[in-house]
Amino acid sequence: MLNTGADSRPPESVLHVAVAAIFDERGRVLIARRPTHVHQGGLWEFPGGKVEPGETVREALARELREELGLDVQQARPLIRIRHDYPDKSVLLDVWRVDNFGSETLSVALSIAKKGREGQPLLWVQPHELSDYDFPAANIPIVTAIQLPDYYLVTPNPDDDSPVFLTQLETRLRDGIRLVQLRAKTLSETDYLALAKQCQGLCEQHDAALMLNADPGLVAEVGAAGVHLDSGRLESLSERPDVKWVSASCHSPEQLLQAEKLGADFVMLSPVAATASHPDIVPLGWEQFQVLADLAHCPVYALGGMTPADLQQAFAHGAQGVAAIRALWDV
Repeated sequence: MLNTGADSRPPESVLHVAVAAIFDERGRVLIARRPTHVHQGGLWEFPGGKVEPGETVREALARELREELGLDVQQARPLIRIRHDYPDKSVLLDVWRVDNFGSETLSVALSIAKKGREGQPLLWVQPHELSDYDFPAANIPIVTAIQLPDYYLVTPNPDDDSPVFLTQLETRLRDGIRLVQLRAKTLSETDYLALAKQCQGLCEQHDAALMLNADPGLVAEVGAAGVHLDSGRLESLSERPDVKWVSASCHSPEQLLQAEKLGADFVMLSPVAATASHPDIVPLGWEQFQVLADLAHCPVYALGGMTPADLQQAFAHGAQGVAAIRALWDV
């Protein structure tokens, strides 16, 4: 079932909130400071408000942004749904990415500098700067989702031709790939480390993040952004690796729960569609993918038979974006 904003309503005991990640033409995102007298007062948040009875999330989003900021939403899509249980209340944050307000109201959006219509302090912030601000705990996965790109490239095994591999990686980085997982199961640790350092150099040149599918201890030596945990490593660990970002491969609710326990920042959920590499595995399909993605407490990439053509379908079913090997490598 498509995430149209009308479905998957939470129980009445859970506060359902429509949240907007609003971007301007410079790629900045709008944040607001909560009044000191309310729940989680004094912290920063993303604009939005309660979904009223009879409203879809999309309708609530449009109403709240019109009331709070005077903005007329022209284009929005689902970004992430986060259920969070505070000691005194439970919330479901239904977050949508908003990029277009129409020609008349875009100038209004860009002119917002200090206060909204309700007197709330506002700031336009670059995504990488969001980590410098204090947000409620429920907002942390939203910050991550805003900072992550639509595509997650998983490299094929480099075999013995590293120069060709590195040339192709640089091509993909020039084309706009900004998140790379170095997957090279056939290499020794020594060879993997050498290749990882070369890949990190290329990623730094293109402002991209490199995730190592390897021993977490190599991350600091390489200077990579983080570590990707395959299913085996995910299930064997009892605490989060001490790195900036942790991603994980998940195929079941149990593995999603383990990723949550470890504090994974984002996960790959697979297989969504049938793949030639694993023909005997029954794919999840989009409906089951969305059910599992709603169980996650972090951004989820769709993996397995994915191509760039699947991106909008992935968004509609609760994904951060798509992850792929050959479909992103051989473009």
